[in-house]
Amino acid sequence: MGSVIVGIIVVAIIVAIVLSMRSDRKKGKHSCGGTCGGCPNACSCHGDTQKHKQKSSK
Repeated sequence: MGSVIVGIIVVAIIVAIVLSMRSDRKKGKHSCGGTCGGCPNACSCHGDTQKHKQKSSK
């Protein structure tokens, strides 16, 4: 019985983390915590969104 309770708690924590990451991503926050201005991996992180910003700024 104790294993089931611990398992439920672990699953609840994982779900909370995933939902938090998902909502942060929708708000435009990134998991790395850095800015994208000098990041060499910005294209792989954001895909088309970053390319559109670069084209519109030129």
